[in-house]
Amino acid sequence: MNSHDATLVFDYESASTARIVAESVVREIGEIDDERSRTTIDRDGRCVRLEIDADDVVALRAALNTWFSLIDVAERTMAVGGERPE
Repeated sequence: MNSHDATLVFDYESASTARIVAESVVREIGEIDDERSRTTIDRDGRCVRLEIDADDVVALRAALNTWFSLIDVAERTMAVGGERPE
């Protein structure tokens, strides 16, 4: 079976913002993954990178929708709450 993948890179204004967003969504790694898709997350300074590997395009689309939604919620929640100092 063909494998499908995508890499999502989110670049933030500060490393603190990237850390907060990454910590907010990292809990979902392993919880959302199933036999058809797997995701890893990495943060380097101001950059958060999600790598998604899926067995088929439908699973990839579902994973992308889920992770975009989770990142969006984390960003909006942080914007309301303000940035914490490191």
